[in-house]
Amino acid sequence: MITQDQLKELNLQFKEAKPSEIIKKALELSSEAVVTTNFRPYEAAILHAVNSVKPNISVVWCDTGYNTPQTYRHANQVIQHLQLNVHLYVPKQTVAHRDVVMGIPSIDAPEHKLFTEQVKLEPFKRAMEEHKPKVWFTNLRQGQTAFRDSIGIFSVSKDGILKVSPFYYWSDTDLDTYLEENKLPNEFKYFDPTKALENRECGLHA
Repeated sequence: MITQDQLKELNLQFKEAKPSEIIKKALELSSEAVVTTNFRPYEAAILHAVNSVKPNISVVWCDTGYNTPQTYRHANQVIQHLQLNVHLYVPKQTVAHRDVVMGIPSIDAPEHKLFTEQVKLEPFKRAMEEHKPKVWFTNLRQGQTAFRDSIGIFSVSKDGILKVSPFYYWSDTDLDTYLEENKLPNEFKYFDPTKALENRECGLHA
């Protein structure tokens, strides 16, 4: 869909652009788009920004099943407030079943790869196969992981989808202001069972 030279040009051209301008440009390239979320902290910003430009865009929520009660309440609040068109994807095995046969393995355990595949990668692959997007909006930001520091606003996923991160250069403080100005909620009691460290890549993006 897009060459490396075009990616470089887009990243240079839109480095100082507003998120809305970045989103509009991406949708000019293709209207076959989704935005993904896990309702972790600051996700309300990307959901608001994309939904404001393209109302009723498909929102893919891959729920591991291990979210905190606070995250689930936050998700419901954001979904209702923004009237999001959410498509929910969950693992094929319940948490209760997995707790008996595997539990949550440590990152050093041989079962961790299978665990990550079950709770995160398989539901995500299923979502992408069903929606077949050409543009994928996400809230990746510089400084989150070493891999994410290298990609820029526009990048291409390993499956060839144009990945767009409108808030790529924004700090937490910048996003705090965005949430406040747009009267959006935030929630910090979030749990990712596949990551032992906050700056560890989750597997969807690298």
